[in-house]
Amino acid sequence: MKNFSSVLLKWYQANKRDLPFRQTKDPYLIWLSEIILQQTRVAQGLAYYLKFSKKFPSPRALAQATEDEVLKLWQGLGYYSRARNLHTAAQSMNGKFPTTYEGVRALKGVGDYTAAAICSVAYNMPYAVVDGNVYRVLARVFGIETPIDSTEGKKEFSARAQELLDKKYPGDYNQAIMDFGAMVCTPQAPQCLVCPLAKKCHAFQTGNVEKLPVKAQKTKVTERYFHYIYVEQGPYTWLHKRGAGDVWENLYELPLVETAGAKVDLSSVKWLKKTTPTLVCGPVKHVLSHRIIYADLYKVVLPPSVHVPEKFIKIPRRQLTKYAVSRLVQKLLEKI
Repeated sequence: MKNFSSVLLKWYQANKRDLPFRQTKDPYLIWLSEIILQQTRVAQGLAYYLKFSKKFPSPRALAQATEDEVLKLWQGLGYYSRARNLHTAAQSMNGKFPTTYEGVRALKGVGDYTAAAICSVAYNMPYAVVDGNVYRVLARVFGIETPIDSTEGKKEFSARAQELLDKKYPGDYNQAIMDFGAMVCTPQAPQCLVCPLAKKCHAFQTGNVEKLPVKAQKTKVTERYFHYIYVEQGPYTWLHKRGAGDVWENLYELPLVETAGAKVDLSSVKWLKKTTPTLVCGPVKHVLSHRIIYADLYKVVLPPSVHVPEKFIKIPRRQLTKYAVSRLVQKLLEKI
C-alpha cells in the first residue's frame, strides 16, 4: 500500500491526543512516559508521568532517589519491575541521557520497541516501533496471518514495520500508528466504518477483523492463595519486604501465609500460638497478567511482650502509608 504512511500521518494530525510528553523533545521525559505507559492505559499513566517528571525532572534527580521512594511514587501502577528498572537505568546514565540508539537500547528495561520510540521521537532516528497496537494494525490491513508470538512472526512484522516507516517523520509516524491502534483499530469493536484505511484493509474486506492478529500460544494462568495478617501491637504493626524472584519484588506487605488452596490453618504460625486472629475480609480476587490471587485478611491483637520475628519489621501504625505496597495490599488495608 503506497500511501499507508501518508494516510496515517494525515489522520494523526487531525486526531492526535494532546499529551504533555508530546510537547517536548527531551529524551529523558520521553523515556519516562514510555516506561510508565508500558501495559498501562494513558488515562491511568498520565497522572504518574506528571508526578515523576515533577519530583524527578532529570536523570540525576531520579538516580539520587532511593528505591523505596521510587516504588512508593509508583504505587498502584502495577508491573513494579518497570520502576526498579527505571531507577537502575537512571543510575547508569551519569546524569546524561544516552544520545545513540545503542546507548538507549542498553538501558535496563528498554527493549527494541521502547528504544525505537524514544530515538524516533527525541532524535528523529528512523527506527520503527512494533508493539501490540502495531501488530494489530499491520495484521489486519495487510492480512498477515503469521502468529505474532512466533519467531517468524516477530521478524516478519518488524521488517514490514520498518519498510512502512516514514523516514522523514519517524517520530510522528510511530506515534500515529500507535494512536491509530489504540483509538481506531482497537482489539474489540474497532471503528472500521470511520477508518481511513478500510477500503484497502484486507481484514475488513474479507470479514476477518476479529480473527487478526493471530496468536499461537495461550498464556497459562495459575491461582495462588494469600492469607494476610494485620498485627496490632499497641501503636505498632508489622511489615515484611518481599524478596526477589516473585511478584511485587521489594514491596512491603503484611505478614503472609500462602497455601496451595483456599483453606488455611493459622494455628501453625508460631507467633500466633496464644491468639485467635479475626477474619476481616476475603477472599478478594486480584488478577495479574499470569496469575489470579485470592487473598483474605485477618487481624490479630498482640501484647507488647511478643517478640517480632526476624523477617518482619515493626513500625508505628501511623507511618504505614509511607511504605510502598501492592494494590492488593492497599485494598486490604482500606478494610482496617
